[in-house]
This record gives sequence, structure tokens and C-alpha cells, in this order.
Amino acid sequence: MFSVIFPGQGSQIVGMGKEFFDRYEIVKKLFKEANDVLGFNISKIILEGPKEDLDLTANTQPAIFLISYSIFQVVKNEFNINLNNGKYFAGHSLGEYSALSCAEYLDFDQTIKLLRSRGKAMQNAVPKGEGGMLAVLGTKIEKIEKILKDNKEKFDVQIANDNSDGQTVLSGRNKDLELISIFLKKEKIKNIKLPVSAPFHCNLMSKATEEMKKEFEKINFKESNNTLISNVTAKKVSNITDLKSLLINQIEKRVRWRETIINMITYGVDQFIEIGPGKVLSGLVKRIDKDVKITSINNQSDVESLKL
Repeated sequence: MFSVIFPGQGSQIVGMGKEFFDRYEIVKKLFKEANDVLGFNISKIILEGPKEDLDLTANTQPAIFLISYSIFQVVKNEFNINLNNGKYFAGHSLGEYSALSCAEYLDFDQTIKLLRSRGKAMQNAVPKGEGGMLAVLGTKIEKIEKILKDNKEKFDVQIANDNSDGQTVLSGRNKDLELISIFLKKEKIKNIKLPVSAPFHCNLMSKATEEMKKEFEKINFKESNNTLISNVTAKKVSNITDLKSLLINQIEKRVRWRETIINMITYGVDQFIEIGPGKVLSGLVKRIDKDVKITSINNQSDVESLKL
């Protein structure tokens, strides 16, 4: 039994998807449609850069979705491999939108517009340089939770991503992240400041949540036979009303990726197909359970060798 998973921000690279773009008319059409819907040439930014433009959150989010969706359609339409037979769909943060669209809950046009709005809202929620994120490595999440609870008067940070055993990401104001970084180093706990422009998945994103509530009022979800595993709950969800509220909550809530993978394995999944740029999720899945099969698909040879 397989599930399909989709990467989030941080997986982008200039030139991603170029092999598929050069080879397949369906991808060229999707890139053109994205340009038309967004009103600017996102194709050029993806294929040629500059990196600084691709790394802007308002561009990164629709760009990664466009690549994931394009690859999914190539696998489905050019290779006749129906990934919609996957038992579950899940994505990491913005990857959840890729999952929803590929699972046919959301149209392509609606999804890419939503992600452009989400990227802008998240980028503008906190003044540039005021907030950030910190990766904590080699320590179980329970210990990190206890440190945060016992020291809440010293630094105000939240867990943004529970990625895998020994990889947790914190979000907050930079001054608080500096304080907890010093504290963790004294405790011999490895931590690294991440090169991101905002403190995603914490309560500092409240302005973005309000913005996205308005955006979701314009959106109509469709019924689908596929089941999503939510970032917010790490549980199954297919009810359209629940999907909307969970996507809105996701902006400030922890991404429960480790639990998401564990739960899918508990439900009987023994193979994961990662669709999109990079292999970040494949690495995380292997850290969570080294016995499951994981396949990353981000180039032609990956598709040709795919076995379900």
C-alpha cells in the first residue's frame, strides 16, 4: 500500500523541473497557465532565477506547487501510473496544498492563486528581520517541549515542525531564538539558525491567518475519493469543512510530520512516493522508519524506474 507525499519550502532550486518542461507539452501548458493566472512570469524565475527571486516566499510557494503538480501529471498522463490509487495524500506545510490539488480537492488555478496569497501573507505578517526559525538536532521532541515549558519566562518560542526523531524546528522572534540557542548549546544540544525570512508556524503568523480566512471564503473545494492526512492533527481528513479550517489553522500550528508518517505506517502504508523538487521528505521518512520503501520523483529516470 502506498501514499503520496509532497515537499514544502526549502526544496526549491533554480532550474527545478526543467527536464520535464523541455520534454513534455503538458508541463509547458501548466507553466503557461501558471504565468497567466498569477499575472507574471513565474516560469522564468523557476527555470532561470535569480535565486533571490525564487527564494521570496511569495514566489517559492506557488513555484514548488507548480513543480510537484507538473511531475504528478507527467506520471499520471505520460506513464499511465495512477497515483490517485495512493491510500493517503500528505504534504509538508505548503506541500499540503500540492497534496490537496493532486488529490483533486482543489483546481490547479485556485491552488496556485491561494499559494501566492499565502506566501505574501506569511512574508508580510512579521517585519523582515524580526523573526526566524531554529533547527534543533539530535534531541527528542519531549525534551524540547519540557525545556520550553520550564523556561517560558526566559524565551517565547514555539515548535513549528516536528520533522523526525532528532529533528525539530522552532519559531519565534530572533531575540528569543538567540536566547534559546545559547541555552541549548550550554546543554550540549546542537541547533542551527535556518536561512528563512519569517517565523512560520507560530502565533506570530496571526495576521497571515486572518488574511487567509478571507481568501478561503472565495474557494470551493470538490469532493474526492482520496484521503488527506492533516499537518495539524496528523490524522485522516476528507470532510471539506474540516479541510478549510485545518488549512487556516496550519499557518500558526505545528507541522506534525513525524506523527503523520507514523500514523500512515500504522494504517498499513509500506511505500511512500515523494513528488516534487529535492529529497528532503525521503530523508525524514527514512529517519522515522528505515524499513519502509521510499521513492523520490524529481527527474525522468525516477519516473521510468517507479514501481508500485
